[in-house]
Amino acid sequence: MHVDLDAFFPSCEQRENSTLKGKPVIVGADPKQGNGRGVVSSASYEARKFGIKSAMPISRAFRLCPDGIYLRPNFSLYENVSGKVMEILKKYADKFQQVGIDEAFLDVSSAGSYKKAEKIARKLKDEIKETENVTASVGIAPNKMVAKIASDENKPDGVTVVKPEGVKDFIYPKSVRKLWGIGPKTEMVLNGIGIKTIRDLADADNKKLKEKLGNMAEYFQFMAHGIDESPVEESYAIKSFNREHTFEEDTNKREDILSTIQILAHDLHDQLKLEKAAFKTVTLKIRFSNFETYTRAKSLIANTDDERMITDSANTLTEEFLKTGRKIRLVGVRVSNLKFDDKQKKLSDI
Repeated sequence: MHVDLDAFFPSCEQRENSTLKGKPVIVGADPKQGNGRGVVSSASYEARKFGIKSAMPISRAFRLCPDGIYLRPNFSLYENVSGKVMEILKKYADKFQQVGIDEAFLDVSSAGSYKKAEKIARKLKDEIKETENVTASVGIAPNKMVAKIASDENKPDGVTVVKPEGVKDFIYPKSVRKLWGIGPKTEMVLNGIGIKTIRDLADADNKKLKEKLGNMAEYFQFMAHGIDESPVEESYAIKSFNREHTFEEDTNKREDILSTIQILAHDLHDQLKLEKAAFKTVTLKIRFSNFETYTRAKSLIANTDDERMITDSANTLTEEFLKTGRKIRLVGVRVSNLKFDDKQKKLSDI
């Protein structure tokens, strides 16, 4: 079973402010009347009707929907709601694997039948709606890959069941982009040799595929046949937390860059407190105006949750780039090598 929370960031915002319900809500960068930098993090289904999608430049989103409601992300809210939803999901699973702030896999094999699994899906959806006032879509299938494709089939607030005998009929007509690991570049390569649907990929000549995709050819063709043997991994480890900021105008001003780092560090510290986590490594990300991107990392001698250590480490790493005098487009900070409180070691613990 794959559970995917519907338009999660905007849904949380609509939950907190009922006046936003039914309206096009776009969470992301400030659009600045169409001159903003940065991208869309997530859009409500009302906003998606205008063609707005995640990762779209915020300036383009504004052109498509100038009357939309544009909000900056409230990660503390999203993480809080996500944590409560995941606790609900664990109760229904033989094994549980969170794979993002808004999605998780559940092994529900003990249900014994797809009919009973569907009842479980509807029950957990009702509980999520009743307790957290957000909706989820669920895909039920013989394996994780097909379940994930299925959860996207009847959004929002849907349940899709794909039984073993129906896997090929379900996935074959769909675009190859639906398969894990196939992004825009790989899709272009496949389209270039006449492979557009999953069925095309399943029926393709393996030798020809290997010429184009190398060692990944066999893996993709396995998936195209509906084969995925990856288990639901019960111990899901969060590896890092990160925050980024794209400047409205490229800048080389020290005070702008360092003050932004301080804000990012403060936001990361809030998340560390929420997750009861301590970090050991701080990584700085710098993107210059020509889109050249660099990262630098610094590891401490022990784990800590001290906000000053995030700020000081990131500031130190920034000096190398400030000295160049080049204008910076984006700055990001990540904390990793995390240690969690014993009570939070595994998200599967109930």
